[in-house]
Amino acid sequence: MLVLIPEVLDAAQVRSLRGALEAAGSAWVDGRATAGHQGAQVKRNLQIAEDSAVARELGGPILAALERNRLFISAALPNRVYPPMFNRYEGEMQFGAHVDGAVRLVPGTGIKMRTDLSATLFLSAPEDYDGGELLIEDVYGTQKVKLPAGHMVLYPATSLHRVTPVTRGARLASFFWVQSLVKDDAQRAILFDLDMSIVRLTRDAPGHESLTALTGCYHNLLRMWSEV
Repeated sequence: MLVLIPEVLDAAQVRSLRGALEAAGSAWVDGRATAGHQGAQVKRNLQIAEDSAVARELGGPILAALERNRLFISAALPNRVYPPMFNRYEGEMQFGAHVDGAVRLVPGTGIKMRTDLSATLFLSAPEDYDGGELLIEDVYGTQKVKLPAGHMVLYPATSLHRVTPVTRGARLASFFWVQSLVKDDAQRAILFDLDMSIVRLTRDAPGHESLTALTGCYHNLLRMWSEV
């Protein structure tokens, strides 16, 4: 299931993050520093060192925004969210086809988390750079994603994906992973569709007698499939 989540950050938040990233200086390192064996062979970009104060400071507002985002909560059913990381592509930089690692160690915690979902939060306006599309392989074929600044895409971490070369300008983004309460993508998709149907019915027919039954079905399925 691939979900586009608009306006995770507003324009002022995006400007603040971009300004801090542009001034980050030596905090930018070779992106291969955190790539696995497969990814390191096809990865050409820069990223903020994840153990830097900059990464910790800038990740906080993103995590806070996600906690308030109804669509993200519904689609991801998050159990753990990896601390947001930040990358930069420019001058023909790209990331070839790869699949994200299945398990990551959360920095400074000793906690390992399963990467059920991958997320990319765009911080550069699409007109500010050429190329840099995120190409994601899913059951419907290849999906090309290039979103406005502040918007995010959420997709299964099992997906083969890549970032095309940036031929003009610079592409700034935040990326991270989610361990979901519901491990199976098909089950998450059912719960998401059911939740969105409940939201629409609540809006269009408030007080409808079916709402109680549908809400009960949602929570009973979540209870059945949740790993908590």
